[in-house]
Amino acid sequence: MGWGDLSCFGNLDAQTPHIDRLAAEGLRFEQFYVAAPICSPSRCALTTGQYPQRWRITSFLNNRADNERRGMAQWLDPAAVTLPRLLHSAGYATGHFGKWHLGGQRDVADAPPISDYGFDTSLTNFEGMGPKLLPLTLRPGETEPGHIWGDAERLGEPVTWMLRSRITSGYIDAALPFIDEAIRKQQPFYINLWPDDVHTPLWPPVEHWAEGKRGLYLAVLEEMDRQLGTLFDHIRQSPALHEQTVIVLCSDNGPESGAGTAGPLRGGKTQLYEGGIRSPLIVWGPGLMAKEVASSVNKTSILTAYDLVPSLLSIAGVTPPTEVAFDGVDLSATLLGREQRSREAPVFWRRPPDRKNSPPAIPDPQPDLAVRDGRWKLLCDYDGSRPELYDLDQDRGETTNLSEQHPDQVQRLTQLVLHWHQSLPPDRGPQIGLNPLPKRQQATPKKSLP
Repeated sequence: MGWGDLSCFGNLDAQTPHIDRLAAEGLRFEQFYVAAPICSPSRCALTTGQYPQRWRITSFLNNRADNERRGMAQWLDPAAVTLPRLLHSAGYATGHFGKWHLGGQRDVADAPPISDYGFDTSLTNFEGMGPKLLPLTLRPGETEPGHIWGDAERLGEPVTWMLRSRITSGYIDAALPFIDEAIRKQQPFYINLWPDDVHTPLWPPVEHWAEGKRGLYLAVLEEMDRQLGTLFDHIRQSPALHEQTVIVLCSDNGPESGAGTAGPLRGGKTQLYEGGIRSPLIVWGPGLMAKEVASSVNKTSILTAYDLVPSLLSIAGVTPPTEVAFDGVDLSATLLGREQRSREAPVFWRRPPDRKNSPPAIPDPQPDLAVRDGRWKLLCDYDGSRPELYDLDQDRGETTNLSEQHPDQVQRLTQLVLHWHQSLPPDRGPQIGLNPLPKRQQATPKKSLP
């Protein structure tokens, strides 16, 4: 989902009223970054509070051979310190409902179950081990639904098949009794509700079918919003939940070409330009926020996905063990609108190893590394060559390369990002970038099971 896809972020082509209401009652952030422009590493950072490179998850987890080819792990190490495990240790009920994609997909059938990462219960799709909802597809005029991933039962049972166009409601139907049971026990709870409606292949309800990739995407976006409204209303209407619950809503990476939109930002999914890594962020928590901040927009605070983990722990009153070293920092007061502090340390990115280019959507060789420090953002290759420098305070669309005008900033930021890159476990991005796969293979849909 792109930075500009929600109607509260300026989308005029679709309406997302339930999500917009969260923003109207909470806070909207315009300078929130995810850790990667692609799904698995982004989700790794949301789970661990650390750069995903530390865990050798730098692109989407695929089949075993392709993970090895790219120099990646097969799954997130269950020894990783995770937000759900820390909350669970503090007495929280913890549940994961939706896409996982941190291990257990395609032919990787020996990954740890999702419960090994600190969850009491889980319900996922074909990209995770354990109980799952699997999607059925139906086009206008068809009477019998089809299957996308027909052999995914081997990745965990029990399995329930349901229309992909309704599958987010299936996750919500599982999450609501989990929440209510926690309330009955007077137990605090944490859940991931991670729908994947807006990821291709796009399957809106037949009654909302549309033409073309963009039309299908907008129909799916609006349907996802409708289904999420059930969860939001349940929390809003419960006296036991309304004053004590925080909802954090974001994307995992920028939009796929031809589907979503990054609004005024350059680039999209798989790219280190702003459109690939800057995400919409909405935080809702009326009982914990000052009344005067409702419906306001924070345009200045720079914060990241891995900052969410220590920040949410702080809001929950949970102190992590002293040996835990997050890459994120506690920005809980910013999330709750009590101040507008930014992350002070630079933010770094490394491109997915298999995404030097992605023809035909992205035919040009992409920068390998990026760093943002205050107003300045630098992109370059692994050796520091081909620098691009942008002043994001003046040029969030990254239209004017200032590298020749500010060689001092180029030198400083290049040294910073190269030091960061070299300090973390490598993947095979340099080798793959020199010898990219043929276009025919690069274009193979990543969700095809063997």
